[in-house]
Amino acid sequence: MSDSLPRVLGRFDLISLTLGSVIGSGIFIVPAFVFTQTGGHLGTALFVWTAGGVLSLLGALTYAELAAMKPESGGIYVYIRDAFGGFTAFLYGWAVFLVIGSATVATLAVAFSSYLQELVPLSAPAAKAVAVGMIAVLALVNVTGTRRSANLQNWTTAAKVGAILVMSALLIAGGGMAREAEVRLPGPDSALLLGVGAAMVGVLWAYEGWHFVTFSAGEVIEPQRNFPRGIVIGTAALIAIYLLANVAYVAALGMPRSMASERIASEAVSAVLGPGAARLVAIAILVSMFSAANATILTATRVYYAMAKDGVFFKRMAAIHPGWKTPAFAIIASCAWAALLAVSGTFEELLTYVIFVGWAFYALGAASVFRYRRTAPDAPRPFRVPGYPWTPWLFVGIGAAVVVNTVWLHPARAAIGFGLVALGVPVYRFWKRRTST
Repeated sequence: MSDSLPRVLGRFDLISLTLGSVIGSGIFIVPAFVFTQTGGHLGTALFVWTAGGVLSLLGALTYAELAAMKPESGGIYVYIRDAFGGFTAFLYGWAVFLVIGSATVATLAVAFSSYLQELVPLSAPAAKAVAVGMIAVLALVNVTGTRRSANLQNWTTAAKVGAILVMSALLIAGGGMAREAEVRLPGPDSALLLGVGAAMVGVLWAYEGWHFVTFSAGEVIEPQRNFPRGIVIGTAALIAIYLLANVAYVAALGMPRSMASERIASEAVSAVLGPGAARLVAIAILVSMFSAANATILTATRVYYAMAKDGVFFKRMAAIHPGWKTPAFAIIASCAWAALLAVSGTFEELLTYVIFVGWAFYALGAASVFRYRRTAPDAPRPFRVPGYPWTPWLFVGIGAAVVVNTVWLHPARAAIGFGLVALGVPVYRFWKRRTST
């Protein structure tokens, strides 16, 4: 029996995974917050969305070099492990298992059941049952074949991207182009500076997840060619989709209503197409969250698989099903934990505490490109990050700034986040002792 996962993912799968991992509910909700923080100036808001997208693109270009050089399952975990040691890599994998991956799935599942109630009334127990049921369905799909889960991802991603594009076209055509296109950039003493900073936090959350695709690099066909193109094209497409949706909302509602809206997508569609059409938005959001959860399960579970292969996690996590050729136990275990978080209702707090810590690891993973350039200068690099060293340096620097800003503004939250990650220290020592005996 093979001890590695089969390479079944092509370039289109990678584009789909990149889009599918990121586009959840954020683009349907976050724009109103960004408009408010940027003083109601569409141009300034688009500048922030573009800046967040460019930051993601800098990271995607950096990780493209790393994945083409090291096309292994686990992605960022592997880059950190080989560049900075197994202990640091384990803490990242622990954070992904404990919160980042599992709580993301739980958040999407609970949000799915919440939006479903706009179409079908559900009691509180029934809503939790729907959330758990969604996780169980996706676990089954992912366990029974990577190709099957990738096909599901391709169809659901196509559906939600198509829905956003059609919605945006209808809103712009029906509402007319927005006139609030003034770009105001904040000065050093401007109150707008704080607003832009706050808006950037919301935007980065909406872009969160593009890096998950690195976890599946070990299952990519011709990774040296397909991975760089897939992640870069996918990330660039994200920027275009997000900018178009923002323009469409303002075209439909105008800036004052856009700023005041709690569910901007639904209200924009209702304003242009009538109240009944808002149900279509709910369906689009349901598909979007289902797709994002599937992408997270498909990718994040490969981190646990890589950890187990390194002997620092449950051995069964590295087991490959003889028939389906998937890390079945890793998928089942992580989905069970996500379902428990969904039922307990603690996932939002955990995700809030830890998600900023993820940026420390994203920056560290990107920084590994400098280590590899120095220690292995002659190693094959089918793709080299353009603009080296400035491209990775910018990503690393901004990632570090996100962490520092969170620690400065929310020290208590930061302390809890670091504490949750630190829980992995005794776990790592346990596994290392177990492996050495």
